[in-house]
Amino acid sequence: MIQTNSLVLASGNAGKIKELQALLPNYALIPQTQFNVSDIEETGTTFVENAILKARHAARISKLPAIADDSGLVVAALNDAPGIYSARYAGQSATDAENITKLLHELDGVPLAQRHAYFFCVLVLMRHADDPCPIIAQGRWDGYILEQSQGHHGFGYDPIFGVSSHDCSAAELSFDIKNSLSHRGEALKKLQQELER
Repeated sequence: MIQTNSLVLASGNAGKIKELQALLPNYALIPQTQFNVSDIEETGTTFVENAILKARHAARISKLPAIADDSGLVVAALNDAPGIYSARYAGQSATDAENITKLLHELDGVPLAQRHAYFFCVLVLMRHADDPCPIIAQGRWDGYILEQSQGHHGFGYDPIFGVSSHDCSAAELSFDIKNSLSHRGEALKKLQQELER
């Protein structure tokens, strides 16, 4: 059981912080930058491994429970790329726009029927840096890749991620609707269930 309602968030991504805080209202999420925690190199080969690395690193330096998110976009037609490299698909310091441009270029000529994709999210909560049984929660959001960007909400690949149930991009959804559908929302619901047990 966590003894404090403060969790260090192993991220500096403002979009992730906003989404996670909205979905975990009973906890105060403190960005790791407030503890001078630098980003750790993501040397894992899976979302789970990278989330564990990030949460352990933040917990060790902050001396508080830490939560980490590792998530990305998986595109079937690209042999599951960009996957764990989603944030740096177009290069180590790539912007969201640069990543989107590269992805659309790679899919140029691929018909809409073959552009299936999904967002995947792994959340890891470590009670302390040496926690032998961290809480791990996963979520998946299926959709497809649009041929051009649409919408101005969200972040990352949201403008090109097609949401079949709403016939729009993830970037055209309201904040609340996106959270009710998304991979991160699903993972957070599972995490909350574990926290309440």
